[in-house]
Amino acid sequence: MGQIVHFGLGNFARAHILDYTADAGGWDVVGVSLRSPLVRDGLAAQDFSYNLSIQGKSLKRISILKDVLVASEGAQSILDAMTTADIISATVTEKGYHLNTNGTLNLEDPAIFSDLAGNHIQTLIGFIAKSLETRTRPITVLSCDNSIENGNALKRAVFTFATAASIEINWQLVSFPNSMVDRITPATTDTIRKISGDPMAVPTEEFREWVIEDSFSGPRPNWPEVQFVRDVRPHELRKLRMLNGAHSLLAYAGLALGHTYVHQAIADSTLRQQVQNLMLEAGATLPPSVRSQVPHYAKALLTRFENPDLSHRLDQIAMDGSQKVPYRFLDTLRAGVSPTVIKGVKAWITFCIDQTSQGKQLNDPKAVDIAKAARSENPETALLELLGASDLAPLIQG
Repeated sequence: MGQIVHFGLGNFARAHILDYTADAGGWDVVGVSLRSPLVRDGLAAQDFSYNLSIQGKSLKRISILKDVLVASEGAQSILDAMTTADIISATVTEKGYHLNTNGTLNLEDPAIFSDLAGNHIQTLIGFIAKSLETRTRPITVLSCDNSIENGNALKRAVFTFATAASIEINWQLVSFPNSMVDRITPATTDTIRKISGDPMAVPTEEFREWVIEDSFSGPRPNWPEVQFVRDVRPHELRKLRMLNGAHSLLAYAGLALGHTYVHQAIADSTLRQQVQNLMLEAGATLPPSVRSQVPHYAKALLTRFENPDLSHRLDQIAMDGSQKVPYRFLDTLRAGVSPTVIKGVKAWITFCIDQTSQGKQLNDPKAVDIAKAARSENPETALLELLGASDLAPLIQG
C-alpha cells in the first residue's frame, strides 16, 4: 500500500489524479488545502467520498481520499503525512508556485517571505522544502500544473527556497518528474449537485490524458492509461499552446462578445475560425515529434469544446491571466509568428483595461498591478512589461 500527499484539492485534482489513482488501486491519498477548509468540511461530512459526474451522463464514486488537512489549522500534521508519503503531488495552479516572470522563485512574494521568516507555513514550496530537510528515504514530487517543464520549475523553486532558508536536502533521494495533465473540469453547479445527489460532486468530461516523465524515486501506482516517457516537453507544448491557448482566446474574446460558456463561444463562427487558426499556427511551432498530431488533435479539441454538458464558464478560464498568458500565448509567439495568438494577447489586454475601467478587480494574483498598468498612459506597454514581454511589444503592437 502506497500513499500520496496531494496539495490542492480542487475539482481538477478530484477529476484527474484521484480518478486515475482510484482506478490503480492499492494507494491512499491524503489531501492538503493550503487555504480554505470548505472542501475538507464538505468531504468530511461524507467520509471523503464524492461522485464524479462524467459528461453529465454517468456517475463514478471516488473513495480513495483518507483525510484532508488544512494548512491554516497547523503545519505539523501535514509534515507528518509527508514523512510517510511515497509521492507528493500538486495541483495548485500557476500562481501557487510564486514565480517571477522569468520562472524563478519570487523571494519577495509575501507568502514565500513569511515562510522564509519562520512563520506558519503557507506555501507548497515551503512545505516541500521543510519536509525534504528530514527525508531519509526516496520521494517523488510530482507537479500536475499547467506550465512548461513543471517538475523542473518546481525543483528550482524548492532549491532556491532551501538555499535562502539554509535548509540542507539530500537531493539524491528526490525526483521531480515533468508531467502533462488534461481533462476539462468546470466548476460544480447546483444542477450538477442535484443531478448527482452529492453536494461535493465534480463535473468532468469523459476524455482524460496524463503523460509523465519516467523518473520516479521509489514506488508509483499502476495508473491505467498513463504514458511514461523520456521527454514530456512535446506533449506539454501541444496541450499548452493548442488547448489552453484556444481556451484563453475563447475566454477573453468570448466574454467581450457576451458569451458565458465555452460551448457558446465555440458556436460563434468568428471565434471558431480564430480558434482553428490559432491551433494550426501554434501547431506549427511544436517539436517535429508531435507536429503530425496537430490536425487530429485540433479536430478533437473542437468536439470537446462543443460539449454543452460541461457548462465550462469563460470567466473561470479568464482568471489568473497574468500567470497563464505567458505559457499559453507568449511562449508560442517566441517560437514563431502567429497572428491569431497576437489577437489572443490583445484580447487579454482589452479584458484587463475594460474590467479596470468598470471598477472591477480581476481575479488574479497581480490584480493591483494590472489595474495600475491598465490606468497608465500606455496600458498595452505597461501590461506587457508586467508579463516580462517587452521584447514582444513591437510584434503585438505593430
